[in-house]
Amino acid sequence: GVAAKDVCMSHQSEAQLENELVEQLAGQGFAKVTIADGDDLLLNFKEQLEAFNGHRYSDREFAKVLNHLGQGSFFDKAEKLRDRFRLEKEDGTSEYVQFFDGEEAGANRWQVTHQVTQVGTYKNRYDVTILADGLPLVHIELKRRGLEMKEAFNQINRYQRHSFGANDGLYQYTQLFVVSNGVNTKYYSNNGG
Repeated sequence: GVAAKDVCMSHQSEAQLENELVEQLAGQGFAKVTIADGDDLLLNFKEQLEAFNGHRYSDREFAKVLNHLGQGSFFDKAEKLRDRFRLEKEDGTSEYVQFFDGEEAGANRWQVTHQVTQVGTYKNRYDVTILADGLPLVHIELKRRGLEMKEAFNQINRYQRHSFGANDGLYQYTQLFVVSNGVNTKYYSNNGG
């Protein structure tokens, strides 16, 4: 009975840590959004990208955007984040799609979500994600106190290998990883895993 109780309490404290962080970020102006899975991630990305660029995209146009974003190495993706994409529209015209405003951080549409499930080689559930204009830019892994921080690093490495490539590889746009147990926090930039 004791072991089961410990597991339950430790899970609760991790969930508590997660909820507190989400509320703290919401209080700092991040919009809370529920993204259960990869389909939600894509829908949210389309909505945010349209709002950020002030244009609506047909399914075919959005597929071109996803195709553009899905190609290349991690380093290519970091560059795509800063560049504009010339989209050939269905009506024969073209327009430039911007993904992130690096000059004016406040111009971006910031959101926070948690418990996103991605299914790649394995099913993974991510703790907290910060999105800019619908793209996941920061991944935060929370561990209860006393649990090895190293385990969280290993978990992030597994996620990168197993499921970051799912759903057009949007999680491959993550620029920063944060690992915290509520007392100690470490962060490091994504170098492509």
